[in-house]
Amino acid sequence: MQPNDVPIRSRTTVALAMLRNSWRLARPYWFSEDRWAGRGLLVIVVALTLFSVFLEVQFNQWNNDFYNALQDKNVHVFWYQIGKFCILAAVFIVAAVYRLYFNQMLQIRWRRWMTEHYVGDWLGQQVYYRMSLTDSGTDNPDQRITEDIQSFISQSLALTLGLLNSVVTLVSFIAILWGLSGALTVLGVTIPGYMVWVALIYAIVGTALTHLVGKRLIPLNFNQQRFEADFRFSLVRFRENTEGVALYRGEAEEKAVFRDRFSHIFTNWWALMLAQKRLTWLTVGYAQVANIFPLVVAAPRYFAGTIQLGGLIQISSAFGQVQGALSYFVDAYTTLASWAATVDRLVGFQQAIATAQNGITAEHGLAVTSAPQSGMTVQIGQLALPDGRILIQDSAVNIAAGAHVLVTGPSGTGKSTLFRAIAGLWPFGQGRITIPAGARMLFLPQKPYLPLGSLRHVVCYPDAPEDNDAAVIEALRACNLPHLVDRLDQVHNWAQELSPGEQQRIAIARVLLNRPDWLFLDEATSAQDEAGEQSLYSLLRDRLPDATVVSIGHRPTLAAFHDTRLVIRSGADQGAPVLAQL
Repeated sequence: MQPNDVPIRSRTTVALAMLRNSWRLARPYWFSEDRWAGRGLLVIVVALTLFSVFLEVQFNQWNNDFYNALQDKNVHVFWYQIGKFCILAAVFIVAAVYRLYFNQMLQIRWRRWMTEHYVGDWLGQQVYYRMSLTDSGTDNPDQRITEDIQSFISQSLALTLGLLNSVVTLVSFIAILWGLSGALTVLGVTIPGYMVWVALIYAIVGTALTHLVGKRLIPLNFNQQRFEADFRFSLVRFRENTEGVALYRGEAEEKAVFRDRFSHIFTNWWALMLAQKRLTWLTVGYAQVANIFPLVVAAPRYFAGTIQLGGLIQISSAFGQVQGALSYFVDAYTTLASWAATVDRLVGFQQAIATAQNGITAEHGLAVTSAPQSGMTVQIGQLALPDGRILIQDSAVNIAAGAHVLVTGPSGTGKSTLFRAIAGLWPFGQGRITIPAGARMLFLPQKPYLPLGSLRHVVCYPDAPEDNDAAVIEALRACNLPHLVDRLDQVHNWAQELSPGEQQRIAIARVLLNRPDWLFLDEATSAQDEAGEQSLYSLLRDRLPDATVVSIGHRPTLAAFHDTRLVIRSGADQGAPVLAQL
């Protein structure tokens, strides 16, 4: 069965599920700490929407009076109606301006709340890291937090208020149209309020044709958002690694990647363009026919002298309002398609976060606990990769407080993964790691993370910038970075401004400011020459005499700075590797 052949009941189920998902996304805000401000703004916007419908009713009555004055050549009534129009128009303009203003105020408050909570859930418990390991279906979380939240809020308000406007307009004008229509006799059958029935049939036919022509827009919009985000991500990643690309002379390969990713945008856009073209043929034609259709239907009564010109124009206006209200689905279909794709993406993001959070709290994997003890106990049943390959198994080691431990082993055997497990980041495996309660722990990767901002912010990360610059300056000088002490207030992309060696020395300066009890160095001095590396390790030993230091490294010169060695090597009978203490 093709998607176009899905039974009506199934399509109804999908629509109801979409509405439930949208309420699931929206409900937390309306019951949050910001609920009263949000509800108050919503009430104002709704009130202004209803007031606008009331003004439309007044304009409809004005049509009758004005065009009758023209037909009767009554100059006094003509100018009176011109004055009345100016008053109505001024009031309508004020209502429209403030309806938009308060609508946008509600949007930004709602967006601020959703953004804070989505970012909090994504960053909390390091969910973002776990998602990067296990969730391949949630593309571009940055886009979901920025663009999708904004689109969901603006489209939800537009669709909801549009529906409210259509319902109120329908209720307000259907009685007017019914009264103006009179009766029509067809084949001996008298049809009262026949223009109402004509509008209803016209809207039903238009709605059915719109859905038939436009239903492909939902998956196309979903894919377009994803492909745009993928392309933007590849450009950002290239910008952050320009030196590496330049040194490899990798421009041709990067261009091929850009071309490939943009080809997905191009192909999907072309399909989206064709689908929207077919839908536009229908909707624009539908709207143009609606302009003349009521005049054609009501013209016989006008020419028969049953109604005046004002009555004909009033019928046309009322028909347009009723038909427009009944055609809400036709007019909003493109927005509905984009909104449905946005809801799917946000719900998928929520589910991915929930899955990652459940994985953190599950009673399995490598559990990291704290206990009132001085040393660390590492008991590993299995330490594995996401694909199930075992890196370390059946190992137990103790690391004494104040020890300096060097972890060695061939590349790819799981040394860095062991650090991730100790940090509580790695979910793949079984075992228990017990760390001292209250111990301050700091992990330094081989490539330090340098956030955007001032150099002071970069050096103090992850803490807030130091109030006393003397401590920051002293740490930079101690790490052989005196040329940076006058640049603390400068804002640059420091990851591109500084060499790899300088970046690693920045990370050591952070250690001096943070003063951890346990320090884990994952080849954190690999970009230094031997003399520079020895200088940094001597600095750590002098400045942090009581700290426990655990290092991953390959240079034999590191042995002089460590008194214990852990090695990853093959187990008995060449079985899976084990972690052994020498």
